[in-house]
Amino acid sequence: MGETTPTRGSARTVAAALAPFAVAAAHIVPAATWLPRFRAACLPRLAGHGHPGHVALTFDDGPDPASTPRFLDELDRLGVRATFFVLGESVVRHPEVTRDIAGRGHEIGVHGWTHSRPWLPAPGRDLGETARAVRAVHEVTGIRPVWYRPPYGILTGGRWTAARRLGLRPVLWTAWGRDWTARATPASVEATVRADLRGGGTVLLHDSDRASAPGCWHAALGALPALATACREAGWQVGPLSDHGVGRNGPGRPLDRRPHRPGFQHSVSRAATPVAEPR
Repeated sequence: MGETTPTRGSARTVAAALAPFAVAAAHIVPAATWLPRFRAACLPRLAGHGHPGHVALTFDDGPDPASTPRFLDELDRLGVRATFFVLGESVVRHPEVTRDIAGRGHEIGVHGWTHSRPWLPAPGRDLGETARAVRAVHEVTGIRPVWYRPPYGILTGGRWTAARRLGLRPVLWTAWGRDWTARATPASVEATVRADLRGGGTVLLHDSDRASAPGCWHAALGALPALATACREAGWQVGPLSDHGVGRNGPGRPLDRRPHRPGFQHSVSRAATPVAEPR
């Protein structure tokens, strides 16, 4: 017995010394999914790969009363529905804009409570803030969100766990417009998106400058008609994630193949269907 005690004590000492590294690894290793090639190869559903005849259009960082209504009007004009990843804090601050998003047939996903960077592990905070955002969307719209995209696309262990516990499906993107910079223009956003635009892809744009250069949302808004033309000419439907086939069963068939009017093709959204409160 006398010989085993030091051994056990040494093991406990080593375990205690390694514990901070294990916590850090659990926090940051999942964030490697931010790397486009890695997630495309290893986690295609997380990357947003869906039906090859469909492109999912998504917007982050709203709702914003100065810009989001402009996007809603343009999307109406183009005949497309999209998925808006909203910040819970902004939902509470601008409930009328949030209701307008849902009321026009768009889908609402959760982007977090605030647009924070997850520098340190805080799983309790991640769960609490994500749950708070889910409740805010449900209370304002009567609809429980099913999609989750973390700020900056950094899906840490705590955020991943929070999403799973709340029944949310994390999804990132396959193409973006770099529309958050002061130098962004409609032409630059269009060119950047089109460089990675493929059938089955998910496009990331921003309907607010909440976490980016002031007024940069004008560039994304101005790029929408040209992107509509590109998708139409390629024969792709454009719609929300619910029609994209990136659910638990993998790529599937978009819900509605009916053409709408020139521009994006209309895709019927399930966003207006209320669901039960999360358990």
